[in-house]
Amino acid sequence: MTRRSVDLQGGPVEYEWFGPTVADAARPVAILLHEGLGCIDLWRDFPERLAEALDCRVLAYSRHGYGGSGPCDLPRPVTYMHHEAQAVLPELLGALGVDRYLLVGHSDGGSIALIHGGGPADPGLVGIVMLAAHIFNEPINQIEITRARQAYETGGLKDALAKYHGANTECAFRGWSEAWLSDAFKGWNLESFLPRIQVPCLVMQGISDAYGTEEQVQGIEAGLTVPNTIIMLPDCGHAIHRDQPDRLLGAIRDFASGLKGMQN
Repeated sequence: MTRRSVDLQGGPVEYEWFGPTVADAARPVAILLHEGLGCIDLWRDFPERLAEALDCRVLAYSRHGYGGSGPCDLPRPVTYMHHEAQAVLPELLGALGVDRYLLVGHSDGGSIALIHGGGPADPGLVGIVMLAAHIFNEPINQIEITRARQAYETGGLKDALAKYHGANTECAFRGWSEAWLSDAFKGWNLESFLPRIQVPCLVMQGISDAYGTEEQVQGIEAGLTVPNTIIMLPDCGHAIHRDQPDRLLGAIRDFASGLKGMQN
């Protein structure tokens, strides 16, 4: 598929369509929201496989400061995920003419999906898939991000990330790590958004996730008032789409089959 760019208020954003080139106008689009160090390319073959599994178009994009999108200002504020969910994502959907959509978010992307769903009601949103999403800051998260910072500064992580983020490498890593490790982020919490979500949710996390405990999933389940499916995956770490892609795709396919407009 062809990589494209759209100019938004915060600068250009790269995006890519996967799946059918001509889609049923009434069929929702699956929107992929990447993790804190992700971008379009770091989804690997998951967008194509998801499009095939759901028989719908899939839209992946790199947020500002990632991949081939425009840079971001550093340091990122504590509310950077709120801004993405409440300002950038709606602007992007409007610019690309997306009216009906399913959100599929991983890690930071899952939290962004949660915030978006818990905002003003949007009749175009049909469901939310949260993969290893966070609703509060945990000690385990702090430990792993500190290790990642050490690997970035003295190991090979910076060079590895540069292959995908190029000139945005500093924005991508420092924007994410410095926000999460800041004193201001210690009280970060999204639980108030959960009761306001009005669409079905699929919540998945790996049992061996190094960036969050089962308390994240338990908190999400406790706060939701809509139909939801909770899945904890064995033999799976933080990156579910890499560790357990077949089980993930099967779970999303089953979940989507019950959503309005997604039935085959």
